[in-house]
Amino acid sequence: MAQTKTTPETTPSTPQTGRGASAGAVLARALRGNLRQYGMLLALALIVLLFQFWTDGILLQPLNITNLIQQNGYILILAIGMMIVIIAGHIDLSVGSLAAFVGATAAVMMVKHQAPWPVALVAALLIGGLAGAWQGFWIAYLGIPSFIVTLAGMLLFRGGTQILLQGQSVAPFPKGFQNISSGFLPAVGPHTNYHNLTLLLGLAVLAVAILQEVRGRRRAASYGLEPLPAGLFLVKLGAITTAVVAFTLLLASYHGVPIVLLILGVLLVGFGYVMRNSILGRHTYAIGGNEAAARLSGVKSKRVVFLAFVNMGVLAALAGMVFAARLNAGTPQAGINFELEAIAAAFIGGASASGGVGTVLGALTGGLVLGVLNNGMSLVGVGTDYQQVIKGLVLLAAVGFDVYNKRKAGG
Repeated sequence: MAQTKTTPETTPSTPQTGRGASAGAVLARALRGNLRQYGMLLALALIVLLFQFWTDGILLQPLNITNLIQQNGYILILAIGMMIVIIAGHIDLSVGSLAAFVGATAAVMMVKHQAPWPVALVAALLIGGLAGAWQGFWIAYLGIPSFIVTLAGMLLFRGGTQILLQGQSVAPFPKGFQNISSGFLPAVGPHTNYHNLTLLLGLAVLAVAILQEVRGRRRAASYGLEPLPAGLFLVKLGAITTAVVAFTLLLASYHGVPIVLLILGVLLVGFGYVMRNSILGRHTYAIGGNEAAARLSGVKSKRVVFLAFVNMGVLAALAGMVFAARLNAGTPQAGINFELEAIAAAFIGGASASGGVGTVLGALTGGLVLGVLNNGMSLVGVGTDYQQVIKGLVLLAAVGFDVYNKRKAGG
């Protein structure tokens, strides 16, 4: 039976070849086994350092970090769903138009029909799920290529947005709805120079991250796999601690954690767990790696693909809500090129054009690479025309890197 592809989340470490293996050799094997993920994290760090120097320290100012998160929240949400669709071996061109249509629907409900914003939010998510189910049915059960179905969906939902809004923006929204994109965690506790709740949340995140690393190391040892040497493992924990503490202090010195960052955190943890540990996640990788072999193994490929598009529809709706809340209006021009940004984020974050490879963290990393590029180039005065050229070259380099790795592995 043909073998399916593996991913950084499912690829085991290289077995130990001897107790005398050097730390450098172990590190080299770890980097080779996780080249996509580590390589893009390193690239993101280098881009941040470059623009931090180029902008004379403006990039990592608390206000700019907060703006960066809020400005790119909807793209990061779309990137998570797009990554899962691409892992399953498909594509979705309709997400931008669907986000605009759902945002317009919620706007009409809240402004023209005075619906409470929680009701409009739930209704919008249901509409997104139904739209995803509609497209998933044609793709999974009737066998029509996803490119064609979602291209038709892009035209359908874009036209529906224009009809619904009649070419006019609908605003304003209730304050509670606006907070989805522009709100922050409330201030609690005694008055200090930092946001107390953000500090507590940062400590909790750090504790969980360290616990996961320690558990992962023990699990690898129990399976007879080769973990990082103790010294390198401590260096890794130190790097994680430094990053979490620095990011927490940056946010806590301003208004605290944005609501949209909490949403992204929940999505990262939830979908990361599903893709790593659940049967549905493993089946998604199997289908993208080799659908014929997955079917012979008993995987219900049609159901998995259908659910991937339902999920994409819900996340597109959520992204549409976040974008509309940030603008405080439902507009006919919303969602333009969102699908291209989401696809680019997925591929830059390590997705394979042939499916079966990718991680949720990689999707967020790819989205952050694009976000930092946009923000940094704007701060230094690079024109939008040159920004498009640079982002296109970054996308081409990411896909070229994937092709190179495949040919090297095949050789």
